[in-house]
Amino acid sequence: MATKHSRAAARLMISPAVLLLLGWMIIPLSMTVYFSFLNYNLVIPGPHNFIGFKNYYYFLTDPAFGTALVNTLVLVAGVLLITTIGGTLLALLLDQPIWGQGVVRVLVIAPFFVMPTVSALIWKNMFMNPVNGIFAWIAQSFGLQPFDFLSQAPLFSIILIVAWQWLPFATLILLTALQSLDSEQMEAAEMDGAGPVARFVQITVPHLSRAGTVVILIQTIFLLSVFAEILVTTNGGPGNASTNLTYLVYAQSLLQFDVGGGSAGGLVAVVLANIVAIFLMRMIGKNLDA
Repeated sequence: MATKHSRAAARLMISPAVLLLLGWMIIPLSMTVYFSFLNYNLVIPGPHNFIGFKNYYYFLTDPAFGTALVNTLVLVAGVLLITTIGGTLLALLLDQPIWGQGVVRVLVIAPFFVMPTVSALIWKNMFMNPVNGIFAWIAQSFGLQPFDFLSQAPLFSIILIVAWQWLPFATLILLTALQSLDSEQMEAAEMDGAGPVARFVQITVPHLSRAGTVVILIQTIFLLSVFAEILVTTNGGPGNASTNLTYLVYAQSLLQFDVGGGSAGGLVAVVLANIVAIFLMRMIGKNLDA
């Protein structure tokens, strides 16, 4: 009897927080769904007529949608490739007993705590500036012509900036998993004649597989909505060369003042992100059950 009363009291106490959370999520989502079926443009006066699925049709048939979708997938894949491989290598390096190990670990993890807007400004003005950036100075030191990264390779530049931000996260997760590796197992393999490469492939990589899947899942969810880095550096250009789905929705709704089209685009982006997340979660579930 006391247990039932305690459960009822617990539900009563957490109900305001649950209702607030549901309202925080459901009300904006419901308004977005409602606006997506209207001919709602802020610069066009008059009644906002119901037009059905035309906003979705116009968004999906927009030539910029295909480019933005490909750019989004390339951005996610490129950042994941750099962070998983680079994170594994850094984790292996930081796991070694070196002088100043604690300081080095803090320095490696520090970029993850820098705001995306700040890091994008640093890369844009200090590193990739074709006139007085560090990369331009290095090229001129070797007698080469400076390369304008943001104009000639905009999507690759965005991948580098975002990967620099997420590399510490992958390193931290993989380093934690690496430190849980049984040292006796490695010593036994070494005594059996297994070389460093064989030990890495046969023991270390399988041990890091679960941590790697977690890194891929979490990063993918956030990488699908990269926005600040693009806005600060390239504004989606030149043309649509660095436009992803998130920036395309921003351009549709806030630059063109098309609330209906932007709402439809936002819902399409949310659906695609959920499909990718569910697919990855199923893959991770199979990997964890194996």
